[in-house]
Amino acid sequence: MKLTLFLLSAAAFAQTAVQRAHPVLIRNEHNELMEFVLQGGGNLRSVSCHLSGEAALEAVEILAMPDKGVFASAKPASAVTFRGDMPVGKGVFWLSARTKANAPLTGRVSGYCDMATTSAGSVTLRGATPALTRRIGVALRKHGDDGVDTYRIPALATSPKGTLLAVYDMRRRMPRDLQEDIDIGLSRSADGGRTWESPRVIMDMGEYGGLPQEQNGCSDPGIIVDQKTGEIIVFAVWMNGQPGKHQWRGDGSLPGYEIGKTAQLLMVRSTDDGRTWSKPENLTRVLKKEAWWLLAPAPQQGINMPDGKLVMPMQGRDENGVPFATIMVRADHGKTWTLGAPAHSRGNECQAARLSDGSIMLNIRNGTVKYRAVYVTKDLGQTWTAHSTHANTLIEPPANGSLFAFRNLLLFANAHSQTARTHHTLQVSLNDGKTWPEKMHLLLDEGRGRGYPSITRIDADHIGIVYEGSRADLTFERFSYKELMRK
Repeated sequence: MKLTLFLLSAAAFAQTAVQRAHPVLIRNEHNELMEFVLQGGGNLRSVSCHLSGEAALEAVEILAMPDKGVFASAKPASAVTFRGDMPVGKGVFWLSARTKANAPLTGRVSGYCDMATTSAGSVTLRGATPALTRRIGVALRKHGDDGVDTYRIPALATSPKGTLLAVYDMRRRMPRDLQEDIDIGLSRSADGGRTWESPRVIMDMGEYGGLPQEQNGCSDPGIIVDQKTGEIIVFAVWMNGQPGKHQWRGDGSLPGYEIGKTAQLLMVRSTDDGRTWSKPENLTRVLKKEAWWLLAPAPQQGINMPDGKLVMPMQGRDENGVPFATIMVRADHGKTWTLGAPAHSRGNECQAARLSDGSIMLNIRNGTVKYRAVYVTKDLGQTWTAHSTHANTLIEPPANGSLFAFRNLLLFANAHSQTARTHHTLQVSLNDGKTWPEKMHLLLDEGRGRGYPSITRIDADHIGIVYEGSRADLTFERFSYKELMRK
């Protein structure tokens, strides 16, 4: 959603004024509420603006973009006039806000400017709908936090104690995928996502085999919590050697089991609510067929079945090197996982959800088709049937998506576009995914991000989502059941 406002003046004029849909994030120094472009002679002297939700804000500013500094700052109020002295030239300006550290995630913020005064005259900003309301979220992880270049590939889950557990790639040197120096990190929240502990590194293969960190990367974490025992399990894929390669392309991972030739499937576990973790266990020989080129977690959150079985979405490359998606199942809280049959070829990253009839839906990134692949199993992945929405309903750029059953709803999130990873959207289905009414779409962030959302249940009335949006590497937002139902 974008609001474009037209500006008129005799002496100086603005080409455009734009409000973009995205959250206002705790921990971000600057959150754009409105952008306007001034063009003309003279100096900018004042800008008059209006805010709502100002009680959640610590400061507001007019910024000259890019990197020309602060025109003026002010205390948040329903009506604010910024005063300063800066050459107009051909300049882009932002109305920017910084939230309080304790701003409520239920809060909303909006702001717009309606008048700019220059030494050459006044500019009136006119628009039928001047204020775009934005949700408050959290910049869970940002570029450069703790010396890490980029945080990617989040998966979100909830422990029986209500602790939120976010796992992700810590891409230490650069944004690229494996092979690189990547560890698996975990952030915990004990207050429903409002605050988060500093990251714990839960999987790091160091300099295994005498090779440097950048040749021992771990990536694509998947997480599952046994809601009856409290055990938390995280899977990831590990590459050893193979500099310059990619596990999903060409010979980045090869058939067989040998470390250094085929990417390895690792698992770590916690029995104390995610505070401490076991050493990595290698499941490659246990679960991967020797002829397959790769087996890896989806990456996403797994699900609990009513009888205690755990179901984890998985992905891989078959004996021909072709990507596939499936699930694996662990029964009776034991240590043995059973891998299902591939549900879909030429698709890989996926998410499982239990439907109201007890069957399991697998929603899959679908190669170059740009519509999600959707399959259903009634026998825990031994056989699969294409769903009525398979490859014809849910669009994608493509990228990873998230599917989650919550009360009587089925939720789906992804970058809702077929051209780019933009318009990060949460969708709601009232009929087990048969239809996804547009009136129940929630646009989270229209900007370019990387996508990769993950949804979890916070409590009986709320869900949380973490995704790679345009305003932080990892963004967290919280939604109530009433919001999802549009009540």
